[in-house]
Amino acid sequence: MTIHRLMYWLFLAVGMVLFATIGFLLADPFLKAVDSWFTGSPPIEPLWTRVGLTTAGLLMGILVANHSFQLLSRVARHLEEAEPDEKLAIGLGLVSAAIITFALYPLLFAIGGARLGWALTLLAFVILVYLSIVSFLSMKEYLPLTAQMARRSKGIKVLDTSVIIDGRIRDILRTGFLEGKLYVPGFVLDELQHIADSEDPLRRARGRRGLDVLKQLQADLGENLEVRMHDRLAPHTGDEVDARLVRLAKAMRADIVTNDYNLNRVAELQGVRVLNINELAEAVRIHVLPGEELTVIPIREGQEPDQGIAYLEDGTMVVVEGGREYLNQAIDVVVTSVLQSARGKMLFAEPKFADGKTEGGIDYSTRPYSGGRKRRPIR
Repeated sequence: MTIHRLMYWLFLAVGMVLFATIGFLLADPFLKAVDSWFTGSPPIEPLWTRVGLTTAGLLMGILVANHSFQLLSRVARHLEEAEPDEKLAIGLGLVSAAIITFALYPLLFAIGGARLGWALTLLAFVILVYLSIVSFLSMKEYLPLTAQMARRSKGIKVLDTSVIIDGRIRDILRTGFLEGKLYVPGFVLDELQHIADSEDPLRRARGRRGLDVLKQLQADLGENLEVRMHDRLAPHTGDEVDARLVRLAKAMRADIVTNDYNLNRVAELQGVRVLNINELAEAVRIHVLPGEELTVIPIREGQEPDQGIAYLEDGTMVVVEGGREYLNQAIDVVVTSVLQSARGKMLFAEPKFADGKTEGGIDYSTRPYSGGRKRRPIR
């Protein structure tokens, strides 16, 4: 049972007891009033009058408590969605307003007298609450506790579904390039479970891979991996996973780790820092310039006649002109051009012969090129 459900039943019980008690206590005044109005009429049965008024109070208590709790729960949801510094500013504003109102209480009663003193005090409290909260919200960044909370939450990384399924996050963590605690929201875990239970075999395999990666991360990180602990900062309001993820990261002052380009854009627009695995992979790709020598192994035919396709250690595709006859053989090639596309880099190369020339007739034996090097082929 959640805290909201528990509070609802407690609120309902208090309302029922309160209004039932009021109904019971009103029975005697009601009987006296009826006796004075209807002199000589048959008396009303006191027992049934008390039972009726108590029952009416009980039903009224249920009705009032239910509507009151609905209103209170809306306020509670807004407070849950508020950022920690906003909650702190609101709390300080209420306390400050109460202290100032208590200090002004004698003066207000002296001005308004016994009849208007309470009204002036209540009005002053409402005005001071508004002004105090607005004042503290305007300087929330300078509050000591807020700064401390920001320092404490700094370094937390929130993982999304795509980066867990991808699996490269584990290798990155092993290198030590990603520091701080990792957090997996409950709704991300639920989405992984939903994908793992899919009827589509490919989708089901991806979901199970994500769950396996998450299990490995728990074994590797221990207490540095948290799950479901801070989801209350982004309560479910019918939004999709990405929207809740951004709202949660913003409330936690955390970074999002993803390889989803759309999530990347949405988070950055809302001021949330994003660590994109794909951008990291692109940044650490080997840079090759035309004229450099490589040693590659063509593993399949290309789209054009006589082409062979090879791959570097980082997955960069190399199209070898005239490489078809060298399939599954290590050959020395010279890069002739580099094509940058949305999917990454693609290299075009030609085999290099013993005389230092390529099939195109270009002599690279004495060509001064920068960074020329041979690389080991992937076996």
